[in-house]
Amino acid sequence: MKKKLITIFAMVVVFLNTTIAQPINSKISIFPAGTMLYGNIPYANDTLKKHLLDIYLPPVKKASYPLIVWIHGGAWMLNDKYADMGYMTQTLKAFADSGYAVASIDYRYSTTAVFPAQMQDCNQALEFLYDNAGKYRLDKNRIALIGFSAGGHLANMMALSANDNVKTFYADGKKARFKIRLCLDFYGPSDFSMLNGNEATDPKSPVSLLLGATVTARPDLAKIASPITYIDKSDPPFLIVQGERDQSVNPEQSKLLSSHLTAVGVKNELIIVPGAPHYGVMFDADYIRKSIFSLLDRYMK
Repeated sequence: MKKKLITIFAMVVVFLNTTIAQPINSKISIFPAGTMLYGNIPYANDTLKKHLLDIYLPPVKKASYPLIVWIHGGAWMLNDKYADMGYMTQTLKAFADSGYAVASIDYRYSTTAVFPAQMQDCNQALEFLYDNAGKYRLDKNRIALIGFSAGGHLANMMALSANDNVKTFYADGKKARFKIRLCLDFYGPSDFSMLNGNEATDPKSPVSLLLGATVTARPDLAKIASPITYIDKSDPPFLIVQGERDQSVNPEQSKLLSSHLTAVGVKNELIIVPGAPHYGVMFDADYIRKSIFSLLDRYMK
């Protein structure tokens, strides 16, 4: 009897240790039953917690899945790879139901490393997914980005600068091989020189912390970190979604991005969500999802 108790105790200890060593993914329940999760994958060959990503594969088994890369918001200094999922549940389910893999990535905070560290991380994560596409059954030739707020800014930067030779945007200084087919931008800043309020002059504002200086003091840095700087006719198509009453990212930022893309002939659609604030369930609406999948069907098939 004593030996049996010892054995049971040992099994319980092993179970508890295993549970503690493998943190539970807080968002897997959003996805359909049968979704396969590859969690906390290191993408930069180091041990930084902000250099991890998750991959969610749809329940229906295929040889490979087109990929949507999820880039979270949080003023470049908050949140993690689970952020923004909680109010976009129907959209996430629709991605999986339609056969799309989702990879959600973390990146270093601006309070740890200033720009372009965040760009280097996001590009390195995407390069890792491209290089390991076979291992995770991803279609490396069908990649789209979706970003929210600060993540929208980073997604925009990645999509627009991918065909430019900006060595500082890559961890090893080498231009990546991946190609981005579509960018889904949810209220990401596009031009730091056109911000409302005191963002440009306050040294403690999120943009100042990102740049390591105020926009007023370093307009050159603000230009380098602004997506509209890299717009040209070879850029991928965009869906731009913005809240009408967004007090964090003024709606003119999205309107400006759309007008610049249109001016050079880049396909784009702008949706201003009536009465919507900076984020929330209003962005998980059916009509927005219809536009998302219209573009996915057109450019990711």
